[in-house]
Parts: sequence; C-alpha cells; structure tokens
Amino acid sequence: QLQASGGGLVQAGGSLRLSCATSGIILSTFNSALVGWYRQPPGKQRELVATVNTGGVADYADFVKGRFTASRDNRRRTLNLQMTLLKPEDTAVYYCHLNSPYGGEYWGKGTQVTVSS
Repeated sequence: QLQASGGGLVQAGGSLRLSCATSGIILSTFNSALVGWYRQPPGKQRELVATVNTGGVADYADFVKGRFTASRDNRRRTLNLQMTLLKPEDTAVYYCHLNSPYGGEYWGKGTQVTVSS
C-alpha cells in the first residue's frame, strides 16, 4: 500500500513537500518500479505530474517543469515531491503511484493541496 502525506493549504508562490510511504511492498518490487505522482484538479481528470525511473531520473509534465522536483529513496522505499512556486491551478488531490513489472500497480490515497491566490 501507498500513503501520501504533506498536503495542505498554501499561498501562491509558496512551497510544499509531499511524501509517499509504502507498506507491504518488498524491496525488489519497489526497486523495479516506475514511481510517480498524479493529480486530479477539481472537476477534471487525473493527470500525470512526474515520474521517477529505476535509475532515479525524473520526468515532468510541462506545467510543473522548473517548479517541482520528484525523487525516490530505494532504501526507505519512499518517494517525494518537492513543490515550489505553487500556483492556484496546482490545487488538486495528489496521488502517488507505483508500477512494477513484477509486483503490480499500486495507487496511494490522495492528499489535498490547495493553493490560494
């Protein structure tokens, strides 16, 4: 299971750091997985924010490039999303995601991020 945390209310221009803890996922499953973050803005569909591959290389959606940094800690089996220069349009429920070719796909419960103008 995955559990995201760190969401909250922040003013535009501010920062938040999201974390995603894993439980019951063995090390080999985590290490072989593409991990990442998605978000679902109010009234919209879920969209990809960032992914981090097994080598630790992150890829970002254009709308967060230069503002968000995604990372993973294979030893702790966690993933993080550092969000800076937040905008009101970043308001969404954020979900962590893990997809392993050997261990399956997992979604975390979301954490709400609200950015006020």
